[in-house]
Amino acid sequence: MVEAKCKICRRAGTKLFLKGEKCLSPKCPMVRRPYPPGQKGKRRPTPLSEYGKQLREIQKLKSWYNLRERQFKKYVKEVLAKRGKVEDLGEILIRLLEKRLDNVIFRLGFATSRAQARQLVNHGHFLVNKRSVNIPSYQVRKGDVISIKPQKVKRANFQNLKNLLKKHTPPSWLRLDLEKLEGKVIGEPTLEEAAPPVEISSIFEYYSR
Repeated sequence: MVEAKCKICRRAGTKLFLKGEKCLSPKCPMVRRPYPPGQKGKRRPTPLSEYGKQLREIQKLKSWYNLRERQFKKYVKEVLAKRGKVEDLGEILIRLLEKRLDNVIFRLGFATSRAQARQLVNHGHFLVNKRSVNIPSYQVRKGDVISIKPQKVKRANFQNLKNLLKKHTPPSWLRLDLEKLEGKVIGEPTLEEAAPPVEISSIFEYYSR
């Protein structure tokens, strides 16, 4: 499974940070083999068609946020329905994806990857405004407080978390309280700060067919 996720990055030609700390280490396959799987590195890659480029950008963003096609398509279609009513569709899409609870858990540093964050949310490790929420797609709002359930803090997943979080800086729209091990939504995420390594216009072109 680890190698499969690494192949996604190699195929996309960019780091998607799917394996947490491993992605930052010299052992990252993108550092050791920065070319698509199945190639030796010296072969010139076949140029992609416009359709192929669109599919590649979709795969990159789906992998970045750890989403399946059905979930991802739903978000894109929801945003496309607002075409002509909002100025920047890309900004709206990224805002929706960033405000998913599993992404917020990852952004706060409570998990090392979005995949791990999704699993932790599914297993009921977190509270939103002191109420248990186990839905990864739950949309947080400004003012929401996200915390680890008191009875879960001593579990292996969160051991040494305070020390690890001392080196972690969440995005500007989230505030992290290190002592309480809780985060607060204090603003709105932006496309510029999220900076996913994709060409979002290609994604909209594909789903606009």
